[in-house]
Amino acid sequence: MTRFEDLVAEGEAVPTEGWDFSWFVGRATEERPSWGYAELLADRMAKAEAALDIQTGGGEVLASIPVAPPVLAATESWRPNLEIARRNLAKFNGTIVEADDTADLPFPTDHFDLVVSRHPVVTRWDEVRRVLRPNGAYLSQHVGSGSVRELTDFMMGPQPPAAHGSLPPLASTAGASPMAAAADAEAAGLDVVALRQEALRMEFHDIAAVVHFLRKVIWIVPGFTVSEYRDRLAELHDFIERHGPFVAHAQRFLIEAWRS
Repeated sequence: MTRFEDLVAEGEAVPTEGWDFSWFVGRATEERPSWGYAELLADRMAKAEAALDIQTGGGEVLASIPVAPPVLAATESWRPNLEIARRNLAKFNGTIVEADDTADLPFPTDHFDLVVSRHPVVTRWDEVRRVLRPNGAYLSQHVGSGSVRELTDFMMGPQPPAAHGSLPPLASTAGASPMAAAADAEAAGLDVVALRQEALRMEFHDIAAVVHFLRKVIWIVPGFTVSEYRDRLAELHDFIERHGPFVAHAQRFLIEAWRS
């Protein structure tokens, strides 16, 4: 096999369950936002009485908090992630619930004083407000519009701005602009108290990292398969071999809102 085929096979073989990105060490890099979401999360969780993490993935980020509130719950829609989340969060005796990203949250009204989410696919702002207690807070780091657009455009050709598609009222998709997310939150009856945005440099050092990334982060190239994109992958492999890492930029924004 050629080096290209070896690397592609390696990228195809890595499991995609959960949100553990440790496999990328030495193969790809991404700057982290200056606000430090994990630290903010730990601070808010230490002060909460009842907290909910929406779309927790494998619970990896939530599991990093040193102190959990007395009541802790999380939702996740993808079944392979559910068991990972249950293992990661078992130490907190939290409740992990399977819930579709666009569905109503399966919790009572006025139930939590803190709701969080890291990189939600869809945010049901009306449901966030409903499950929050008066004076409760929502804290989230979102994927901004145009995130990793350089890779999307290389693989698929220049793409038009993503449309929201068919979603429930008062919901935002991953890839929304900070202003749109803030408007949706306020339309649902929340008060936005903080909104920050950053573009973060990403580098892909080999084609295996690209293949695994596109298999794991499925909205960058929807429907990605190695067989369909082999020619583009080969061209990108040649570019990296001759010129060094392929550079893209992740868009992130932090939003914090309160229910009055």
